[in-house]
Amino acid sequence: MDALCDPALDALGGADAILVFTGAGISTGSGIPDFRGPNGLWKRIDPDDFALERHLDDPAFRRSTWHRHLRSPFLGAVPNPGHHAVTRLVTSGRALGVVTQNVDGLHRAAGLEPELLVEIHGDASRVACVSCGAREPIDDVAARWEAGEEDPACLRCGGIMKPDVVFFGEALPREATIRAWAMADRADAVLVVGSSLSVYPAASIPLEIAGRGDPMVVVNRGPTDHDPLATVHLDGDASDLLPRLVDALVTTGS
Repeated sequence: MDALCDPALDALGGADAILVFTGAGISTGSGIPDFRGPNGLWKRIDPDDFALERHLDDPAFRRSTWHRHLRSPFLGAVPNPGHHAVTRLVTSGRALGVVTQNVDGLHRAAGLEPELLVEIHGDASRVACVSCGAREPIDDVAARWEAGEEDPACLRCGGIMKPDVVFFGEALPREATIRAWAMADRADAVLVVGSSLSVYPAASIPLEIAGRGDPMVVVNRGPTDHDPLATVHLDGDASDLLPRLVDALVTTGS
């Protein structure tokens, strides 16, 4: 038994349709900074740099954004033990799927099947045209950028391109939102990993599950905005705690 994880195991022990909800904290073990931590992204970058209106209205800013995005550390990141633990939990049958706020693609890289994953804030491995909706792999746009296109335009319509992620001032993707809420409706518990539960509307998904009385277990370094709703909060590194918890859950469920 694992004394630290035992309370979480007790809370989730009777659940067989757990929804896993992940945020930036699950990927810090892969070298990707979170947003609000001591070394978080917002300590170094103005959140307004991710405003849709600014991206559309300022060509000079857009050029600098492409430089930063195409040199981002998460484009070469690999999954850590936390991501692999989530995949194991889902494939064991104890969890029905994953809703992630992350755009780094590491759940897919860890072997999670697309139909079991909702990337509710988008996918940074693609770019999208804001005019016609055409999408391209980031590698294709990076090649054009390296060849001298400082602000690559849409090849279909000439429109403005952006990383295929949700910017401030932009609605969540409709299809992803529908799939996420369908998972939440089926869930009998929620496991929140690496999220402060402060970003809406995505945070409403796990909070809906907790609000109807089902268990909510949080694995996160530091407090969340909704700790009073948590059945259990394991404070620590997800890449350490999550494999231990999943090992126990899978063993008890077998």
